[in-house]
This record gives sequence, C-alpha cells and structure tokens, in this order.
Amino acid sequence: ASLLCLYPCVLGLREWGVYHIFTSAWGFRRCSFRRTGQCESLQDVKRATVLAPRSFYVYTSHLKSNISAKVASREEYILSMLTEVRLPEWLDNYIYCELGAKYCRSNSDMTVIDWDKSDILNYLGTYFPRSYAEAYCIFSHYFTVHPDAFSGRDTLSVFDFGCGTGGEIIGLLTAVKKCFHNIKHIEVSGLDGNHHALRLLENIVERYSRTEGVDVRIKIMPAYIADFYDLSCVDDVLKESRFDIVMSFKAVCEFVTKERFEQNNAYAHLSRFLTYKLTAGGIMLLCDVTTYSNTAQEWLPMMMDKGLAEAGCRVSLRNDSFNQTFTVCHSRHSCDKSKVAWRLIKNGLKP
Repeated sequence: ASLLCLYPCVLGLREWGVYHIFTSAWGFRRCSFRRTGQCESLQDVKRATVLAPRSFYVYTSHLKSNISAKVASREEYILSMLTEVRLPEWLDNYIYCELGAKYCRSNSDMTVIDWDKSDILNYLGTYFPRSYAEAYCIFSHYFTVHPDAFSGRDTLSVFDFGCGTGGEIIGLLTAVKKCFHNIKHIEVSGLDGNHHALRLLENIVERYSRTEGVDVRIKIMPAYIADFYDLSCVDDVLKESRFDIVMSFKAVCEFVTKERFEQNNAYAHLSRFLTYKLTAGGIMLLCDVTTYSNTAQEWLPMMMDKGLAEAGCRVSLRNDSFNQTFTVCHSRHSCDKSKVAWRLIKNGLKP
C-alpha cells in the first residue's frame, strides 16, 4: 500500500496533534501523536499501516513540512487492533464457487464433530471466514507488537487442536506471510474428529500453498476424543513433537457441551496438554464462543479464565472486556460479525 502524508498540524512539545495518512487499502486514517519515545523514521509508520492498525502514538519534538516524525519505542508503540477484514478474492472464489460452500447462519449447538458433508459445507461458508478473520487479526496484532517473535528463521511449526476446515489456519498463514518474509516453510498438524472437514482442509491448504507461493505441508490427524484416555492416545501419536504455535478455535466448547472430561474444567485439562507441546518461546492461542453453557452452568469466557489459572498458564495477550467483535466481508455477506473470547499464552506453563 502506498503511503502519502498530508497537511501536518503544528503542535507544541506537550500538545496533541493529528496527521492524516492515506493508504490504497483503507483510504484516509487518522494518526494520533503524543510525547513518548523515539525511533528512526516513517518507515515504521508505513510498516504499521500496511499491517493495518488504525492509529498509533508517536512523539515529535516539532513537525516540519517534510514530516520527519519520530516513532515511539517498541514498548510504547501502541497499535490499535484491526478487527475488520475482507476474505481474499482467491479464497472467496475457491470455497464458494469450487468447493460449494454455503452461507447458512445457524444458532444451533456447535457440535461440529457429528456433522455430515452438507453440514460441513454450510460451516465452511459461514464459520470458516469468521475464523479466518479472527486468527488473522489476532496474530497480526501479536506479530506487530512482537516483530522478533519468529525472526532469524525460515521454518515454522503449527498444531491446531480441533482444526475443522481450517479457517484459523489460513488466517494464521496469511498473517505470517505478511509479517515474516523470512518464513519459507510451514509445517501444519491439524487434529479433528470430522473427516469431511479434514478433507476440505487438505484441499484449502494445498490451494493456499500454490496461490501464495509458500511451502506449507499439512499433516491431518483424524481423532475422536471422548475422554481422558483418547487424549492420552493423541499424546502418544504426537510423541515428542513440539510446535512454535499451538491453537484451538471454538473447539473446547464442544468438550464442555458433551462433558468429555466429566466434571473437570475442559479448558484447564486441554491447556495443560497443549502448553506442553510448545517450543521454547512458542505461543498458544485459545479462541472460543462466549455463550452461556447450560451443561457447565457458567459463561464460557469465565470458565476459560478459571481453567487457564488452574493450569498455571500466564496470559500474555487477551481481548478487552467480556468478548471482542470481528467483522469479515465476503461475496455471501458484506458485513458478517462474530464475537469471541481469546487468550494468548507464551512459553507455556509458569516456571
């Protein structure tokens, strides 16, 4: 996206001021400035704008006509989080026109594991784009705040627990491609109990790899988890595997609904299992719906927080308040919104 800087507003050393910047992707955006730290140049502004935050804070000793603003240090470099995206054109065309996905919003119970092929195509056209948007926005935000997270390497490993058709996987891959040009090879392991969803996932990841020119190798892991024993079997399959990124999107709620782990907190049990699979410096992202569980008699975000605390997990980043709204635009809906609760954990368990 091209960057044009327009009419700086003169401000004193301790006063607020305003820039308006223009990008080909989002048009005019207002940028707020305040006294804080120093950096080198507007290259940071340009990079941040490409990554799509809507505002940021900087300090300038004075504003000249050449716009030689100095950007804040990384610790104070505050970026507002992108929450609205459009599904890439190639992906939109592929899932709706070639794979036959249908947009069919439903408020029924999210027990995807039991769905047939028709149900999964409805899921693909409705919930896949939402998961794409949520993952893209969350990971883009984290990678922007932590630009050194995966620098200096060319390979990345990912494990998705309850991957479904993989909307969050494609969202993550898109964010990685934008933020880390050094990553050339990505190994993805996706575990799910619905074989229709896994077949679609394989096709979508293969198409992504060809279209975006990124070497992505997908390993699908069909697994039906009914209790603690089944989860231990998965652990045996994974053996000593460790992953840079572990995630689970809207999957734990299914375990809560079906009481897979009896009266135990499903978030606690799965968090212990998943954080153990992280590499040093790895991150785990839990994202789930925010409904009230009649089975557990508790709101899921509150249950998530209790479970993470019980598992001893340190939350590095999370949504504000009770939930966060994301918006995705595609050919079947111009403004589709979802509300989720998400928590990002770094380095697994507390020492």
